[in-house]
Amino acid sequence: MDDPRLDKWLWSVRVFKTRPESTAACRAGKVLIGELEAKPGRDIHAGETITVRVGAITRTLKVVAHPRSRVAAKQLPEYMTDLTPAAEYERARQAGIEHMLARERGKGRPTKRDRREMGRLFGFE
Repeated sequence: MDDPRLDKWLWSVRVFKTRPESTAACRAGKVLIGELEAKPGRDIHAGETITVRVGAITRTLKVVAHPRSRVAAKQLPEYMTDLTPAAEYERARQAGIEHMLARERGKGRPTKRDRREMGRLFGFE
């Protein structure tokens, strides 16, 4: 089978929800193959390492094979290996929590409802 385009591979292994989204990420410079920025139409080969910036996380993926079309989540290990360190996932989780706790400047003290939500988040209740 022919080697697929980078944007199609990223979509088919569920890194992005839509193919235009994966194309836009490539054009924005958020996808690297090795140390070089990759264009969406670049052919990818088995064994290449791809670094993708998705939101607050930078994922490192190794190409194992090329799927014919979008695959189920259970089939992902057949087509890619996730080399992303666990610390990266933890950092993204912390960023999500900090985003939820951030208050606008001048908004004042948290309300009773806000304090209860924070308590549930941190497991105080």
